[in-house]
Amino acid sequence: MKSLWALKMKKLLMLAGDFSEDYEIMVPFQALEAVGFGVDVVCPGKTAGDLVKTAIHDFEGDQTYTEKPGHLFRLTASFRDVDPGRYAGLYVTGGRAPEYLRLDPAVLQIVRFFMVRDLPVAAICHGIQILTAADVVRGRRLTAYPAVAPEVALAGGVFAALQPHEALVDRNLATAPAWPAHPALLREFLRLLGVSVLH
Repeated sequence: MKSLWALKMKKLLMLAGDFSEDYEIMVPFQALEAVGFGVDVVCPGKTAGDLVKTAIHDFEGDQTYTEKPGHLFRLTASFRDVDPGRYAGLYVTGGRAPEYLRLDPAVLQIVRFFMVRDLPVAAICHGIQILTAADVVRGRRLTAYPAVAPEVALAGGVFAALQPHEALVDRNLATAPAWPAHPALLREFLRLLGVSVLH
């Protein structure tokens, strides 16, 4: 664990895009930076300093979540410069962005790089759509926003229906259904990264 921390220079990669869920990009970005990681947040077709629009998804008693405009988030790195070998782990944000990010072959290559090497990966909510498109969940137990459950099953994964505030770990992969699970998901991701968290 110590060598992972030292050799990767405390760098993490985060995949995001226009209409990533506001909390699911900002909360983990700030939390991971707060404990000492540098987080390169990237989006295909955009460079460091470009903005992505975010969306706020709320649970207000309707049959599905509501969506409202979120904050603008300034990307911290350029997608074209990404070298997955420079990072200790990968964080996949949720929201609507995964619907189109999963269509980008370079995004899928990045995800496969981390998953086939059993490097720490965290994915939340609809971010799991990118994992299913990359064909890396076969035989793995994971969770996601409930609407993604059919995709997990079709991709050969074992879907676990968890409470919104819960997270699940299967080897190197930590997943959660939605932003209420940030404390649990971030705690598990940090543990995978070799960071001790005191409760």
